Amino acid sequence: MSPILHFSDPAPDVVEDRPALSRAIGAPPLRLTAERYSADSGALSMGDWECEPGAWRIAFHDGRHEFFQVISGRLRIVDTAGNAREFGPGEAGVIPAGFIGLIVGSLLSKAPSAEIQELVDHVRYPNLEGDIVTKGV
Repeated sequence: MSPILHFSDPAPDVVEDRPALSRAIGAPPLRLTAERYSADSGALSMGDWECEPGAWRIAFHDGRHEFFQVISGRLRIVDTAGNAREFGPGEAGVIPAGFIGLIVGSLLSKAPSAEIQELVDHVRYPNLEGDIVTKGV
């Protein structure tokens, strides 16, 4: 049995990555992830995540949900039908298993480019399914 997790405990090592060029819209933003918990079944993971301003297509595994809470900045998640939800500091949500869509993020600590700000303000991406090559990556 895993011990009780408290997010004030020291974080694990940070992993740096960027979305694949085929999934990025514009320059792929740098992402920093410190996974604090992953269920044995792989159905849930939690951790710390930061990202430069940017946008990319996503496709979650059918058996994995993601809970998130925004600490700073703005995040917009758009599904393949064009339905968008926006999250800001203190707000939280769940990306359900099997979700296919688009993530657009901008950090308050850095000024986003005009291209990214346009996506944050007016993103419309109605048909992503044909663009997704790899699920969950």
